Amino acid sequence: MRRNDIGSALVPAVRHHRRSARTLAWRVTRVSTAALIVGVFGFASPAAAHVSVTPSTTAAGAHAVLQFSIGHGCGDSPTTKVTIQIPAQITAVTPTRTALWTIAKQTATVDPPAVDAHGNKITQRVASVTFTTQTPLPDGYREVLELTVQLPEAAGTALVFPTIQTCEQGESAWIEVPQDGRNVAELELPAPSFTTTAPTAGTAHHPATGDAHAMQPPATAAAPATDRALTLAALAAGILGSILGGAALVRQRRRP
Repeated sequence: MRRNDIGSALVPAVRHHRRSARTLAWRVTRVSTAALIVGVFGFASPAAAHVSVTPSTTAAGAHAVLQFSIGHGCGDSPTTKVTIQIPAQITAVTPTRTALWTIAKQTATVDPPAVDAHGNKITQRVASVTFTTQTPLPDGYREVLELTVQLPEAAGTALVFPTIQTCEQGESAWIEVPQDGRNVAELELPAPSFTTTAPTAGTAHHPATGDAHAMQPPATAAAPATDRALTLAALAAGILGSILGGAALVRQRRRP
């Protein structure tokens, strides 16, 4: 076979290898990019269907920021008011101001008066906090309302926050509590709740004067965030190496 004939026979094979290399590199890049997005940002999870509470800490005696998530209206009706009842075990409550909501605190008499861990006599406490808006929250949009509270000193204390959600049409009373061994997931309108845990080192305690102060986290609190950042950086570096390797493979296949 002449040299020209051999060259002509090899051209389709070379072209096939180049196409295969480009396809492989494209697939590696696509998979690597997807892995990077998932590794850094995670999968987005749907909003919870219930009105729920998320505490910044559950350590007994600590000051915690409670975030009450409102994820939907009453059916399709927009939300206009949310009233959160405060359990009797909590005596120090400070709502967080927000531009779209006006806030009203309703107090109750503590009878007989209570004495906190610092010896302060408590005769009045915040029994409920009501958030009202002139710009109704449409169904399908999420709002977070915050309260700063001082948690009870005893670990294992169940704290229940019955919440009334009022809408332009109707209302939803999130006041159900599991009874007779039932699970919260079985309830249609469960009250937001959580249980205190044992105090941790560095937990801040302040006098319960009716105005809860922000607690200072321990110096080691940033360690988990640092570890996560290092892990994500390593993941990104590995994925970048895969992308560069795919590109190098394409260049190598293109060489005569």
